[in-house]
Amino acid sequence: MDVKDSNGTLLAEGDSVTLIKDLKVKGSSQTLKRGTLVKNIRLTNSAEEIEGRAGGTTMVLKTQFLKKA
Repeated sequence: MDVKDSNGTLLAEGDSVTLIKDLKVKGSSQTLKRGTLVKNIRLTNSAEEIEGRAGGTTMVLKTQFLKKA
């Protein structure tokens, strides 16, 4: 399965990505700011989602809001 960022660049296990939009975190008052770097991502079963540590916790992020760093 090919996982692509918002620009169509292929993502692989262990890549670093940057947020292109401020994102509110569900169930929290925390907001992830644009430009936040998420290092060492892990791919999930979905081509539209990745897993990574952002804001001190592990989160699942939509690839439409990411670009490869």
